[in-house]
Amino acid sequence: MNLKEQVVIITGASSGIGEATAIEFAKQKCKLVLAARNIEKLEDVKKRCEGFGTQVLIIKCDVSKEEDCKQLIESTINKFNTINILINNAGISMRALFSELDIDVLKKLMNTNFWGMVYCTKYAMPYLLKEKGSVLGVSSVAGIKGLPGRTGYSASKFAMNGFLESLRIENLKTGLHVGIICPGYTSSNIRNSALNKDGKAQVETPFDETKLMSAENVAKEILKMIEQRKAEVVLTSQGKFTKLINKFFPRWLDRMVYDAVKKEKDSPFK
Repeated sequence: MNLKEQVVIITGASSGIGEATAIEFAKQKCKLVLAARNIEKLEDVKKRCEGFGTQVLIIKCDVSKEEDCKQLIESTINKFNTINILINNAGISMRALFSELDIDVLKKLMNTNFWGMVYCTKYAMPYLLKEKGSVLGVSSVAGIKGLPGRTGYSASKFAMNGFLESLRIENLKTGLHVGIICPGYTSSNIRNSALNKDGKAQVETPFDETKLMSAENVAKEILKMIEQRKAEVVLTSQGKFTKLINKFFPRWLDRMVYDAVKKEKDSPFK
């Protein structure tokens, strides 16, 4: 599949998987629309992408706000007249026990990770259907198996997976490609900015980020997934193991997951 000149929207494009994905699609000479809350970081990503000789539009956008998502799509159409690919990547995480959690933290997670994806997809749908394009959600293994201490994050990713699976089945005859990619733990800024029980940034990651899957590798898988129009991809051997074992031995996996989270640095399990 030749992606040259195709119009690609990437949310959460200022860092991590979003930034790496922008670079990967820039190499394919796609026309890029990059969205995030931090316009200064987007400027840096834009310069890197333009170095590959592609057109780039950056838009300050908080996907938790419906009007921002609507404006993102309208600005894309005003600039490029169509949309071929929408990559719903914007997301935030959290780490705290539900019993200690401020309920607003869950609302923030759902508003960004789930509703942000819904808003962008809804307003982009007429153009994606016309082009028989692709809409993709960057989910997580946390959307396959619930993770303790991350109730809001898992809930938002389970919701994303259910929404996109339903959307895919609705469009079996329209030519629209709907994909879900589930990375495992990936080296990015998402854990540093993860919300604690009070809704404040965690600041410090509990993992050795050098041992995690790189954002660049995830971006390459996203590109391949869209080129091959795959429905679902689960990354890392740990992620594939989790999906398989959860199907046959869910209670045993519950204990495995509990023990793994308990061993994390500054684990919510005392």
